[in-house]
Amino acid sequence: MLSNIGIPGLILILVLALIIFGPKKLPELGRAVGQTLREFKKSTNELIEEDEKKEVVSSSLDKKSTIEETTNSTLHT
Repeated sequence: MLSNIGIPGLILILVLALIIFGPKKLPELGRAVGQTLREFKKSTNELIEEDEKKEVVSSSLDKKSTIEETTNSTLHT
């Protein structure tokens, strides 16, 4: 989506932002956007790590039940 904007488009956006928000508010706005993106990335990484932990636990449980089933069937034979 952003790959089609190009340098002239970015310059136009920056100029419009400077006109609309003014030179004093622009750094505050940039800081707020940066913090929002940082929090979003942190939350996303936490969700991914949580999901990976669940996969490891369920995989371990599946392996354990398979081993128990194999052991039980071998003992009964």
